[in-house]
Amino acid sequence: MIDKLEMFIALAKQKHFGHAAEECRVTQPTLSAAIKQLEDQLGVKLVQRGSRFQGLTPEGMRVLEWARRIVADSRAMQEEMQAARFGLTGSVRIAVVPTALSMVRDLTAPFCTRHPDVRVTVLARSSVEILSLVVNLEVDAGITYLDNEPLGRMTSVPLYKEHYSFVSTKGGPFADRESITWSEASRAPLCLLTESMQNRRIIEKHLSDAGVEAAPTLESDSIIALFTHIQTGKWSSIMPSRLAETFSHMPNLRALPISDPNSSHIIGIVANFREPHTPAISALLQQARAISAV
Repeated sequence: MIDKLEMFIALAKQKHFGHAAEECRVTQPTLSAAIKQLEDQLGVKLVQRGSRFQGLTPEGMRVLEWARRIVADSRAMQEEMQAARFGLTGSVRIAVVPTALSMVRDLTAPFCTRHPDVRVTVLARSSVEILSLVVNLEVDAGITYLDNEPLGRMTSVPLYKEHYSFVSTKGGPFADRESITWSEASRAPLCLLTESMQNRRIIEKHLSDAGVEAAPTLESDSIIALFTHIQTGKWSSIMPSRLAETFSHMPNLRALPISDPNSSHIIGIVANFREPHTPAISALLQQARAISAV
């Protein structure tokens, strides 16, 4: 039953029988047969079929919720028994919004020191992608904004408050100032993250509240690309202050606090709401609580 549920979850995610079969490392006929057997066992039609996948039935959507819970519980049980025999082992996958990548080491370094047999994978993803990955069991946890967009039913631990700085070159705009306003920041040629990123949406909201609009002449989903363009002296940017501090070693960069208002948002770790969590996720959340600055 667990294997069939895992195949069903893969099909719901991929929306394609062939791609789901590849993910599960089985043939397409094997996956199709497993889904049909699951339907026969439950006595309901789960998938709308035609010449290709056409979506889940209403019953299929409900079964998908149960499937995610059952598969998560099964994995948690297996990992807990493994941990009881051999200590904490295995892997932890964490998806992180790009603006928080510079601080994830504050969590992963002590976690890896305490649990050296656990392999950690860090992925850069948008906030929307993170919630989807966590819900679909594709990652174990996410680091994202806690107070800006709905999280749904999640366990969350706040980590720190994100404040904002105007980042430019030392001889660039407002070189003689100690701080600037959001309205003033909008007047410089800006390079910002793309609109798919929640940080960009937050910045646009603060600029709108100040009565101005974001009009970047360069956009990227890469933090590195933004900082290298700032270095040319042709662009400035609005960045989280902690992120700006991480890149402060780059030649000729200067970060000014943005006031009026001095806005902040909470960054934290999220995981599926369930008890008990797997031993690895429990240990990760415990480490997050230990380093929380909120």
